[in-house]
Amino acid sequence: MSVAVRRAASPRELAAALDLRVEVFCDEQGVAVEEEVDGRDGDAVQLVALDGGERVVGTCRLFDEGATMTLGRMAVATGARRRGVASLLLARAEDEARAAGAERIALGAQLLAVSLYERSGYVVTDGEPYLDAGIEHVRMEKVVG
Repeated sequence: MSVAVRRAASPRELAAALDLRVEVFCDEQGVAVEEEVDGRDGDAVQLVALDGGERVVGTCRLFDEGATMTLGRMAVATGARRRGVASLLLARAEDEARAAGAERIALGAQLLAVSLYERSGYVVTDGEPYLDAGIEHVRMEKVVG
């Protein structure tokens, strides 16, 4: 599968990214729509992964918080998983963070996804799991600058 990752370039791509997040987090994982749609998307850099047919198959968002950018809402469509889409999104997020002058990226990783982030160089900074939307997470970071 050929995948291109970029900032969302249109309202259609933004809507498709939100639809994918609802599919993954709400439909698959049982997160309430009210928790997922938090009203903060307009404040974030929205990244999308598009397949050759220009269908959004992955997404994440970044918040600029000075020296540290926060990555969240990483979602990959079921049929695109285990094909490197998340790694491509992480690489683009790191490029965006460096371009913004950030020194690191921080994120809350679902426990089942920790190894994905570790393979991309992220380390657990607080091993104590916490609940976010009823799902166990740990805090992870990566130095990018």
